[in-house]
Amino acid sequence: MNKSIAAACVLLSCTSAFAQTTLFDPSIEHNPQDGVIKLYGAGGPHTALRKVADVWEKQGGTKVELIAGPEDKWSADAQADADALWGTSEQSMTAFLETYETFDHEKVEPIYIRPAIIAVQKGNPKNIRSFDDLLAKGIKIVVTEGKGTYNTSGTGVWEDLAGRKGSLNDIARFRDNIVAYSLGSGASFKAFKDEKADAWITWPNWPLNNSKDMDMVSIDKDRAIWRDLNIVVSPKADPQTKDFLNFLITKKGQKIMKTEGWQR
Repeated sequence: MNKSIAAACVLLSCTSAFAQTTLFDPSIEHNPQDGVIKLYGAGGPHTALRKVADVWEKQGGTKVELIAGPEDKWSADAQADADALWGTSEQSMTAFLETYETFDHEKVEPIYIRPAIIAVQKGNPKNIRSFDDLLAKGIKIVVTEGKGTYNTSGTGVWEDLAGRKGSLNDIARFRDNIVAYSLGSGASFKAFKDEKADAWITWPNWPLNNSKDMDMVSIDKDRAIWRDLNIVVSPKADPQTKDFLNFLITKKGQKIMKTEGWQR
């Protein structure tokens, strides 16, 4: 084999291995069967999932623990005892499963979906009514991005929205108005307040759960971008895990999830 090609192969292999082992700890044994259903994932969906879990438990279901937030805060615990993982987008779940080797890509199930929306300051002082209003000069926008180092559902969403009509000018104008590229929704929410931004591209649960700080503006149908909530169950999970996930998508579960913008 040509030496340069061999070197490239080694580099690619190392890069792939690095991506897989950044959080992966081979010394951790995955053994989730402890009589508690433990679900791990990014913050956002956990508030709606908690509402469903509370109803489930009141009906006599197995205790459910939801561990949410930045992945590096819970990764080691999830490798040890996660019955299931949830992803806030397909690309997020794909990234997760580079670390959690026990889980199978083919077992991932999309269970809910929601649209990207525009969060605006309370009272909507800039009178933002559509996505095109964000292209005006002087509008201050926060976007959520992974920056190549962080796993978040917001990665690339702003570009999908701005480029939806095939206009390079729309992307350029929108980009000129971005005042913060934040790592994750929690950081974006903070930036939205600290920067006194006019708009934040995010998901419905944020303004719905923080109505004292912001209002929500829907994005026009011809620009709409949707991302799903997906679940993958460990082959070693507590057997009651699948029962809870089945309950999550019942009519009762759907009614609860809809209060935070999740649809089926």
